Amino acid sequence: MRRPGGLRPMPLLRLTADSLAKPPLPRLVEAFQRRYGTPPDLAEVRAWGKSLPALGTVLTRAGLDEAEVLVEYRLPLASMRADAVVCGVDPRNGRNSYVVVELKQWTKSAPITTTPDLCVVDGMRGPQLRPTEQVSRYCAYIRDYLSIFESGACSLAGAAYLHNASAEQFDWLRSCHGDDDRVFTSSDTADLVDFLRERLVPAHDARCADTFLSSPVRPAKELMKHAAHEIDKQEQFVLLDEQEVAYSLVRRAVVQARENRHKEVIVVTGGPGSGKSIIALSLLGELARHGLQVVHATGSRSFTTTLRETAGRDNSRVKSLFKYFNDFTRAQADGLAVLLCDEAHRIRESSAKRYTDSSNRTGKAQVEELIDAAQVPVFLLDERQVVRPGEVGTVEVIRAAALARGLTIRHVALDGQFRNGGSAAYYRWVRRLLDLDEGGPAAWDGDAGRYRLEVADSPAALEGELAAQLAAGEGARMTAGFCWPWSEPRRDGTLVPDVRIGDWHRPWNVRGDRSVGDAPKSAMWATADGGFGQIGCVYTAQGFEYTWNGVIFGPDLVRRGDSWVAMRSASQDPQLARKTTDRQFARLVRNVYKVLLTRGLRGTVLYSTDPETLEFFRTLIPGSA
Repeated sequence: MRRPGGLRPMPLLRLTADSLAKPPLPRLVEAFQRRYGTPPDLAEVRAWGKSLPALGTVLTRAGLDEAEVLVEYRLPLASMRADAVVCGVDPRNGRNSYVVVELKQWTKSAPITTTPDLCVVDGMRGPQLRPTEQVSRYCAYIRDYLSIFESGACSLAGAAYLHNASAEQFDWLRSCHGDDDRVFTSSDTADLVDFLRERLVPAHDARCADTFLSSPVRPAKELMKHAAHEIDKQEQFVLLDEQEVAYSLVRRAVVQARENRHKEVIVVTGGPGSGKSIIALSLLGELARHGLQVVHATGSRSFTTTLRETAGRDNSRVKSLFKYFNDFTRAQADGLAVLLCDEAHRIRESSAKRYTDSSNRTGKAQVEELIDAAQVPVFLLDERQVVRPGEVGTVEVIRAAALARGLTIRHVALDGQFRNGGSAAYYRWVRRLLDLDEGGPAAWDGDAGRYRLEVADSPAALEGELAAQLAAGEGARMTAGFCWPWSEPRRDGTLVPDVRIGDWHRPWNVRGDRSVGDAPKSAMWATADGGFGQIGCVYTAQGFEYTWNGVIFGPDLVRRGDSWVAMRSASQDPQLARKTTDRQFARLVRNVYKVLLTRGLRGTVLYSTDPETLEFFRTLIPGSA
């Protein structure tokens, strides 16, 4: 597999400031359609038509009419877009200088007093991130990922421009200024002009913008590698947009619970790679460092075990912060300040199992136990990652349990994408591929090279592509649908090569809690050295990410004509094959492959054991036919 050459973030258009007076809307619409495969919302087009001329006027007044402006610049390895990046030279030292500008058409807003980085805005639903907070986080994120800022040879600042508002309407923002991240209204246009003049003069050629756009992008921060620092020492991840809204709403709910005994339930939803677990770990670290009783819980043995052994390594206090959903059957009511229920789509109907002692049977649903255990229960989930019968974690189930207790429920939906090269287009492609979204399967256009997708001619070719990435120092894993038996290790301490496709055969990952030879124990397959030699299934892959991803479609899901056909008889998963109806099996097996297809940070190699399905993949993915 070739390394993606187009991973560098790009704007929709590069324009000179003087062209913003009459922005080329048809070109912007065309560029958006080409980049994202769908036309922009009419509201977004209207916003371009109103906000870009306002920015152009300010830049002209600042003497920057020849400066290059990167319009709708997509952040590195993320799906978020900054409205504009103005490129120039710092008049103080002659070095390259850049200003990120967020353009707001807000006319009226008010702060949320208990949460200083959030506000409410007329005409917008739900809390919004304060403009200076948004732009400062964009700047921090760019500094984090673009190598040109590592040495301090280039400068970066941020400005939020509320060009439809007056200073009186947003007087509360005056206390929110930073030295390099400022907010300006229409009343402050002269101040914005001065702000820009202090930081920028036009470059005499295109090299300033070229340097910014050609900067090497640092690797994405893998969750497990940074978990310990996030929890025990300091913030490792920059939260953006709705991520920070969710984070702040939880902190606000904690204050209200302590001061007013007001209990709230917070629900955070988002697809794979939207940052749910990053929010959870950021909250866990921040609240624990302030001495609050906070616990992180999941329904996944692999995920919780890995967190205990990575974040909690050599620190029993940190290790004790990670528990399972069924650990709260006898928890003291509101005994915790916060309970972070990560991967909450895996909540089950009941914590009781077949052999659970009667003294530990509460008679309550598991979601009720979790809500009762904390002053602020937080649920982070993706309803489309339900892969087993009996998993009932949905927004509606949580809402019903909360309302039955008379509790306020707040819901934050995450729209961003930080996995799959930051390609929201790839996530949409996967959902359409599996008929989980309307529109049906579509050809993969590469999303400007942000994510690499290939079809292998054989499982050996798939393994060879990924092995080359592993040899180059990247992370890689192979996964498959659960279509082969899963044996215990042999007596001689070797794994049985259960996954057999022609003359190619490999073992599943280890089943138990002990490593077998160089193969790590089951829960550590996705993150520990030695995991590449085995095939992972959905239960060991869900919740994890790795740089390069191999996915083998087994005979449990095949393409026939223009439809998917789910083959229950081909499944070796007893939970799916024996405990579901045909309709349930068809839905859950597609969710399984959605999970497997969305683990990669930079690329995925596909293969199917079914020739017709393999040919179908080739028709959708350029260069593979």
